[in-house]
Amino acid sequence: MGEQTQTQTTPRTVAKIPPEVLSRFADAGVDLESMFSAGHLGNRMGVELVEATSDRVVGTLPVEGNTQPYGLLHGGASAVLAEHLGSIGATLYAGPTKVAVGVELNCTHHRGLRSGTVTGTATPVHRGRTMATYEVVITDDQDRRVCTSRLTCLIRDVAPNGADASA
Repeated sequence: MGEQTQTQTTPRTVAKIPPEVLSRFADAGVDLESMFSAGHLGNRMGVELVEATSDRVVGTLPVEGNTQPYGLLHGGASAVLAEHLGSIGATLYAGPTKVAVGVELNCTHHRGLRSGTVTGTATPVHRGRTMATYEVVITDDQDRRVCTSRLTCLIRDVAPNGADASA
């Protein structure tokens, strides 16, 4: 049946964030490279961030190691990639004094894959004062659409101690 190998677990670094964006967040005491690492789950799954601006966030995920029992790319893996990329876009849009919190994610899966790498590209659908919505299109190595996702994030003020102000 499906493959159950574990992928690399070392932290991934941000490949391409414009220097002015890095500086804007660094001036506010925010380390974007740490903030945008894929975290424990994303690292285990092999998520890699390729580029990131508030207008476009791109990342990849290997199919191998992220399959369901029948050997196909797990829908939850696509969801993890989509939420990661959309959240980064919303965070960059919101700025260093805000926090973007995912409140809705939906995914439509178009085709199954057994191998290769998928690439997700998040672009804004709506960006307002308190919400940001990103569409994330996930494609295979042949640029065929695998999944279409939409993530909506609530944008909140960051409390002085760094916690979400609504907590």
